[in-house]
Amino acid sequence: MRDRLLDAVERLLVKGGVDAVRLDAVAAEAGVSKGGLLHHFPSKRALVEGVVQRLVDRFEAVLPGPDAPPGAYTLAWLDSSIPEVAPEPGTTGRDEVPIALLAATGGPEVLDVLQRHYRAWQERLDADGLPPGVSTLVRMAVDGWWTARLLRLAPPHGAAHAELRRLVADLIATGRADTGPRHAGPAGAGPSTTEPAGAEPADTAEESR
Repeated sequence: MRDRLLDAVERLLVKGGVDAVRLDAVAAEAGVSKGGLLHHFPSKRALVEGVVQRLVDRFEAVLPGPDAPPGAYTLAWLDSSIPEVAPEPGTTGRDEVPIALLAATGGPEVLDVLQRHYRAWQERLDADGLPPGVSTLVRMAVDGWWTARLLRLAPPHGAAHAELRRLVADLIATGRADTGPRHAGPAGAGPSTTEPAGAEPADTAEESR
């Protein structure tokens, strides 16, 4: 029943935005009584939050767990949002629902939920084992590309799309290559060494004499 109601909310979002999501309209769209709707979702906010949470759950399902190797979470962020082959121009498919939600991000029904999940996702990116800033830079690039594609803000196509994706993937690969035995500390803590800060390594100092 919950999925049936959320499917109805998604259809109304695509047709008329958040303003179209009214309790009586959702009940009619889903073919249920208003009482049946209120049993699962007591308010319009709960309905919209339910749609957002379902999209989040689908996204989370493709992300690796905390025991994944360094860079795996960042790579999954890229893979889940930017396909290797560019979508055909003008195609949206299931993207219609995120588009409607993006248009409503000024409202608390959407923004509060997204902000909470993004904080958690950013913490996982920060702990992904790559050099400081790499995972965040990848997220910003991916989110910018995703938004441009959904809103049709001149997203790259064809060879330009492939090159963009390659550049972002190379950034992750380079970050993974930079994390070796010397990066034994916590993610983002920098190289682990017994040399005093700013000291020249012993073998290099010996050669310079």
